[in-house]
Amino acid sequence: MDAFAAQDAANPPPRHAVLFIGSSSIRMWSTLAQDFAGTPVINRGFGGSEVRDSTYYADRIVVPYQPREIVFYAGDNDLAAGRSVQQVVQDTFAFIARVRRDLPGVPVVYLSIKPSPSRAQLLPQIRQVNAQIAARAAQLQGVHFVDVFTPMLGADGQPRRELFREDMLHMTPEGYAIWTRALKPYVEGSAR
Repeated sequence: MDAFAAQDAANPPPRHAVLFIGSSSIRMWSTLAQDFAGTPVINRGFGGSEVRDSTYYADRIVVPYQPREIVFYAGDNDLAAGRSVQQVVQDTFAFIARVRRDLPGVPVVYLSIKPSPSRAQLLPQIRQVNAQIAARAAQLQGVHFVDVFTPMLGADGQPRRELFREDMLHMTPEGYAIWTRALKPYVEGSAR
């Protein structure tokens, strides 16, 4: 968090940008600004984070930016740490409620949990979390669920290994290209 504060002091981020927040999958998105050229974006991903970490730090890395939209990715670290499907879903909607408290009109776009080969044993729970969040998001105005799980699967229903780095957890540029295509309608405004 101190690194973000120092970065903001040295180079203040634009107001009313699209804020990307979440775990290392957001942090490692090195082409984020290029992928959404023409749209001001802020990357506030931090490695190893769980959903509840974003809620805890919202006063420092969400609210001050006054974003026009929030793109949120988290949940797989939670499951890997042993949190239940229900806990991850509850934590996700607690984050959304926290955002709504200070930023009531700001849309939240939740990226589904990705199917990392290194976490293949968690695929059943990942599917459950994604399904439950999608169902609840559909009932809420200004909350959007974006499925990146399905396009990251092969014809055999297994994660596409070529979309992942050697650690089989973090993504290659091809993986981020899938995310970019899925998010463009939301980030650029046509699906909001």
